[in-house]
Amino acid sequence: MGPSIVALGGGHGLSVALRAIREYANEITAVVSVADDGGSSGRLRRDLDVPAPGDLRRCLIALAGDDDDGPWSGAFEHRFSSGELADHALGNLVLVGLAETLGDLTAALDEAGQLLRAVGRVLPATLGPVSMAAQVGGERITGQVAIAQAGKRARIHEVRLTPADPPASPDALTAIARADQIVLAPGSLYTSIVAVLSVPEIRDVIAGAHGRVVQIANLAVENETTGHDGTDHLRAVLDHGGRVDQFVYDPEHGLAVDPAAVAALGVEPVAAAIAGLGGTGHDPQQLAKALSALL
Repeated sequence: MGPSIVALGGGHGLSVALRAIREYANEITAVVSVADDGGSSGRLRRDLDVPAPGDLRRCLIALAGDDDDGPWSGAFEHRFSSGELADHALGNLVLVGLAETLGDLTAALDEAGQLLRAVGRVLPATLGPVSMAAQVGGERITGQVAIAQAGKRARIHEVRLTPADPPASPDALTAIARADQIVLAPGSLYTSIVAVLSVPEIRDVIAGAHGRVVQIANLAVENETTGHDGTDHLRAVLDHGGRVDQFVYDPEHGLAVDPAAVAALGVEPVAAAIAGLGGTGHDPQQLAKALSALL
């Protein structure tokens, strides 16, 4: 029997973390931001008033069964190239259709997970759609895409959700409370990681969880983190009420991290070789070694 691991975040960074976690965990739960309002997800949100399905889909693919020779993993990632469905991913449409049919997004994700033979569960951070707002350079910016772009001009502060206290997934809260390790995945700092931590019920259950909370350092800046170093990524999580016990970073690659400053924030700095070839992306196998060593 291996450990129970919960990973939080969204997008590509969370899917990379899940590929690492499946190397050592017995029970895996992904808790995913559904605040995305761009691309296919944004169109579905505007047309149908549903939680954004795109990052949920990516996480399901990351957990799909390795021995599955069927077409479903590829089909879920297939994007239509023309007509009214242009740029929609089939997996997004399947998740929305299942949720409407079953009347329950969590049930839809579990059903899709069975189809993909997923080795863990994917859960939305909130049961319903949410929008993001943040203070950027003295201006209040609304919308995930707009916030990410505004981050090129000034620092992002005071990320909030609308509604301010959305109901969290009960299954996500239970998984976090009983997890042996809680992983804050790399990726979009404010619009994925902080977005999940902006759900009060999730933030509160993490604060009281028995498992240690590990934040994985990003290796590069994005538009929304222009001017940030690695330690700034940790400060942003703490400033938004997040709990972090250990901060894993690569001392040879990626953003600069000051281990003394990390320790001064009450967090254990953990140096580990987690970058892949070229140093611009995380290597799942190396990341798995680093995370499993902390248990």
